[in-house]
Parts: sequence; structure tokens; C-alpha cells
Amino acid sequence: MIAAVLIMRDEARCIARCLNSVRPFVDRMVVVDTGSQDDSVAIAQACGAQVHHFDWPSDFSVARNHALALADADWNLIIDADEWIASGGEQLHAFCSGAQRMGALCIESGYDMPGTMAQPAGQPKARAWITRLLPRGVQYRGRVHEQPYSTLPTERIDLIIDHDGYLDAQAARKTERNRPLLLAELKRDPGNPYILYQLGAEAEVQKDYVEASRWYGEAFADTPPDAPWAHALSVRHLHCLGQSGRLDEAMDIAGGQMERWQESPDFFFILGNLAMDKALADPAQALTDWLPLAASAWERCLDIGERPDLDGTVAGRGSHLAQHNLDVMRAQLGMLGG
Repeated sequence: MIAAVLIMRDEARCIARCLNSVRPFVDRMVVVDTGSQDDSVAIAQACGAQVHHFDWPSDFSVARNHALALADADWNLIIDADEWIASGGEQLHAFCSGAQRMGALCIESGYDMPGTMAQPAGQPKARAWITRLLPRGVQYRGRVHEQPYSTLPTERIDLIIDHDGYLDAQAARKTERNRPLLLAELKRDPGNPYILYQLGAEAEVQKDYVEASRWYGEAFADTPPDAPWAHALSVRHLHCLGQSGRLDEAMDIAGGQMERWQESPDFFFILGNLAMDKALADPAQALTDWLPLAASAWERCLDIGERPDLDGTVAGRGSHLAQHNLDVMRAQLGMLGG
């Protein structure tokens, strides 16, 4: 038996979308409500979910584990109310008929981005591979941004989940909830690079790039090279340093990371952005140094192509977003006679 397992609170905006997307692919939908004041409970019940009530414990792992116990299923698909299955739901039963292991799904999170040379206006999507398909007995640890704890291996499954919780309209509520929990976790486990990384991510979602850079910098110093979040951290740290005006520091870090991320379109996309910002800040060397570097970085993105397998990659950086930047730069140079 496969159960979709959720915890929710005040998710009337999106709970039906979530449940309707998973219902064709699971045998049971179990929702634990932690104190909704809107119509979430009635909507979830109308969609066919079993709804249980649980006082919010200020700890996501406690709530997740309570929901898993109520589901009492052989396999559990963990999904949030602001997510929905975009494709690949039919893969679930085949995966669950195999050996005991955990399944990592591709979560595509949209975020709002104003139009700039470095990014046309729209809602690009960042991809993350997150372990969300759990066999019976696996439980969570961590007060927030909780992780399943198990010695079982993890295997990727070709299932894509869309997520809109990082869009500006939804992001503030999450940060108000998550940041205090992360700070409490950090107090309990000082220096934990994953918690530091997540604090940076919360600040970045709020476009507080100075604060994000501070947390990312602390995480960057102690993150193991093989950490699942290492790629996302490297790229996001460079981006936030650039957005904070710390271009020289960002360029120094990029130089030290270049060999490691030779096959990352995201790394070279951000490197191109940094070089363009340097060109604007240092016009005397723009034509000789910074613009050629920006062009070569974005061309490298196109040579690499899309890398959806990389955790934290943004769709388009290996294709149309890099081409957009090249086209805009060349058009502007043409108008200037460069």
C-alpha cells in the first residue's frame, strides 16, 4: 500500500490541487492538520483524504513522524500542500514493487524574478532532489527542513513535483515560521553547515542578500565536498555575494571553485553575471577583461547544456537564459560599436 502523507495548516489556497494530483497514484491520502482556521480540513476531506488533528509541536519531524504512524503504509509519499505532482506519478507503483530503499524526487520550485539582463522577467524554476518516498519504518529528524534518517540507500525516481511556496506571495509566511525553528536548531547544534545553509536560503527567498551571504559564508567554510547541498550552496553563495556588491570576494571564490564545477551551467551562469557586474563597476577594463569573461562563461553554459541531475540547478541556465544574456550583451555592444 502506498500512502500520500501530508501535514498542513491554513492551506485552503492549494490543498485541493495537491491532493487531486496524487490521488490517481496512491492507495490512501493521510493529512495531519495542525490547527487550520480556514477551510483546509473540509477541502481535504472532500478530496477523499483522511484528516487527523494534531497540536503543532513546533517541530516538523515530530509532526511528520506522527503522520507516518497514522498512515501505517508500506510506502509513504511525503508531499506538502503547496506542491503537486507534475509528471511521473505512474512511476510510484513500479518503484515500490522493488527492493527496500528510499526514493529521491525532483522538486521544481518557482520563484519571482524581476526582469534584468541576467534574467528575463518570469518565474524560473530551481530543481532539488529530495528524499520523499519512504518505506515503512523510516522516520524524520530535525526541527525544520527535516530529513529522513535511515541506513537504506537512496535511489532517484523519475517523478517531478512542482512547488510554489517560494513565490513572493507565499514566501513571507514560511520565513516567519521557519527562521525561528532554524535558529533554535542552530543553538542546539552550533556550526551545523546544513542548518547554516538553510538559514541562508530563507534570507535569500526574502531577497536579503547581505544576510544570506553571511549564513552561506559560514556554511561554505564547513560543508563537506560530497554534501548533497554543496552545488546549490556554491552557486547561491556566489549569487548573493554579487547581489550584495561584494564582487571581488565573489570572483575570488569563483576562481577557487571553477575546476570543481566545470560541468555546472549554474556556476558559469553566475560567473557570467558577476563578470557583467564587474564590467559595469570597472568600465576601464570592461572591453578587455570583464565582457569577454562574461561571454565565455555564458557560452560555456550552452556547451554544457541543461543539467537537471544537479541539485539546486535552475532550469534554463544551460539553454535559453544563457542565450538571452549573450544576445542582450551582443546587441548592446553592437549599438555602442563594440
